Amino acid sequence: MWDKQFEALLRHRLPLLSSGDELTADTNLREFGLDSMGAVELLSALEADYSVQFDEEALVLDTFTTPGALWAALSAARPAL
Repeated sequence: MWDKQFEALLRHRLPLLSSGDELTADTNLREFGLDSMGAVELLSALEADYSVQFDEEALVLDTFTTPGALWAALSAARPAL
C-alpha cells in the first residue's frame, strides 16, 4: 500500500503507537497521538522527503485522519511516473 519511508515518517510522529502495533490504512492517527503540531511537522517532512507540495485542498483535517487518507493525498501530490 505505502512504502517504508512513509511508514517510518508516520510512526516517528505517533507517540502512542508502539513498535509492535500494526499501522493500517484505517488507523486513527489522533488516537495514537498525532496532534496539530505533529501534523504540521509530518506535512513538512513528507514534502521534503518526497519532493512534493500538497495542494491547498489537501491541507484539511480529514487528510491527517488515517494513514490511508494521508497516503492518498501524498500520491495525488506526486508527479505521475
